[in-house]
Amino acid sequence: MNANSDIEKRREEIAINYFRMVDAGNPAVIDVFTEDARMFYPKFGIARGKAQIGAFAQGLGRGIASLRHEIEGFTVLTSGNYVIVEGVERGTTTSGVDFPDGVSSFGLFCNVFEFEGELIKRVHIYVDPDFANTHVEGVAWGKSVQDSIISL
Repeated sequence: MNANSDIEKRREEIAINYFRMVDAGNPAVIDVFTEDARMFYPKFGIARGKAQIGAFAQGLGRGIASLRHEIEGFTVLTSGNYVIVEGVERGTTTSGVDFPDGVSSFGLFCNVFEFEGELIKRVHIYVDPDFANTHVEGVAWGKSVQDSIISL
């Protein structure tokens, strides 16, 4: 094994461990980030630095009672300083709604991690943040499209 494949393998392990810590609500997850890390999350925007990333996590935690990523089913791709993880997440909101519902929410996500050494310098999280499926009006057009496809 060469040095490049060693660091790539280590970065994959760090990325997967990130999901374990998120699922456990472990505040030490912030330790896998560089001091100047950036994070993107839909409807939230960009957090810059550990303090903003931590504040985001606390805010998200106020709306989610439980979260579990199906780690065993992850697709993990690595290229240079990047690790891309695609998978499924499940959970329950603090209002008691289980997600995904399998009708209009599917729990699919993709995270793109950029590493600096063995720390995450940037993560862009691509997921539907409407866990409780309350933004129905925003996707109402989708139902009519699905109905017209089904009738074909």
